[in-house]
Amino acid sequence: MLTKKIKQYAFRPDVLAGQVSKILTEAILEDVLKGGDKLVESDLQKQFGISRSPLREAFRDLEKKGLVTITPRKGTFVKRISRKDIQENFPVRATLEGLAAKEAFKKIDAKGRSHMQQALLKMEQAVKENDPKAYWKQHIVFHEIFIGACANEVLIAILNTLRMHSLWYRFSYKYYREDLPGSLAVHRKILELFNNPQTDPAVLAERVQHHIETASEKFLAYLEEP
Repeated sequence: MLTKKIKQYAFRPDVLAGQVSKILTEAILEDVLKGGDKLVESDLQKQFGISRSPLREAFRDLEKKGLVTITPRKGTFVKRISRKDIQENFPVRATLEGLAAKEAFKKIDAKGRSHMQQALLKMEQAVKENDPKAYWKQHIVFHEIFIGACANEVLIAILNTLRMHSLWYRFSYKYYREDLPGSLAVHRKILELFNNPQTDPAVLAERVQHHIETASEKFLAYLEEP
């Protein structure tokens, strides 16, 4: 039952739509709610103790993120992952995130680079402890720091949406075949490039772009498995 699946997520009635969206987002990203699951309004209204209006507002937010599909007269469903989704999402994200890294290199300050270093250290610790979930949380932080440092609001907004899709793919496959040490090595190199004043920004952009394109190949392979 839907309410049993998400009962572990904390909820404060005063936050309403924003928190409902956050809770349902986490449940989808962590594969608690799976592709094709229906989000039943009556169940969720009872679960959260809210009216229909804020719940539907939360649904619209999830739809904007690409996490659910709202079908008139049928309901709201967790979006299934398809080969087409990955093929359309990742090349665009790879190019734009490479551009963000290139722009960030010119603008990021010592504090930003220090925050990237802190995230990397936590990623290293997660690899040592074989904790993929902790690793990816810091992986998100690592990328968000330089994306934010690019200071291009349009680029940041587009990437936030594209990265939400990509995170969904990672959570859906439970990280069970991701090469965390290999991924860590890539991020060490990315940080080295950010820390080196002599770095060619185009080389940095290419490294970030290649990292994301490689991930897309793995996800496509996962989709083809039984």
